[in-house]
Amino acid sequence: MRDTIFLIGFMGAGKSTIAECLKQQYGRRVVEMDQRIEEQEQIPISRIFEEKGEEYFRELETELLRELQKDRNLVVSCGGGTPLRPCNVELMRESGRVFFLTASPETVYERVKDSHNRPLLEKNKNLPFIRSLMEERQERYEAAADYLVSTDSRKAEEICREIVGKMAEIE
Repeated sequence: MRDTIFLIGFMGAGKSTIAECLKQQYGRRVVEMDQRIEEQEQIPISRIFEEKGEEYFRELETELLRELQKDRNLVVSCGGGTPLRPCNVELMRESGRVFFLTASPETVYERVKDSHNRPLLEKNKNLPFIRSLMEERQERYEAAADYLVSTDSRKAEEICREIVGKMAEIE
């Protein structure tokens, strides 16, 4: 049964916020992929990138997705790069539905400008870089997604209702 909700999207699109809302409102268990990997490796993602490289980190994401296939009724907040690997998309589709949370570059910038736990943005917190990286990933995100959900100027509860409604339609 494909009952897990996978939230994908660019950094700052609202994945963690929506995952927490789905937990609070609908009692789903949440897995924050980046947080789980940090706990497992016992170092922050920024250090994983520095010391072991992005490819090593991407392998950890794939392994975690394989592990999560054993569980049901989860909400998985994926790292921004998770859906860029075709094998990750396959793993997500095998056990759930993939929701692409969208946001404008301006919204993303406002949400991430004071954050220091996003290695790819740390030295590039500006609209042109964010816009460029979003455009680069857009096609892959759309191809991975079962549904697109805009988060711009919307309350978390409204977005959660939309996601739960779409899950109910397919049952």
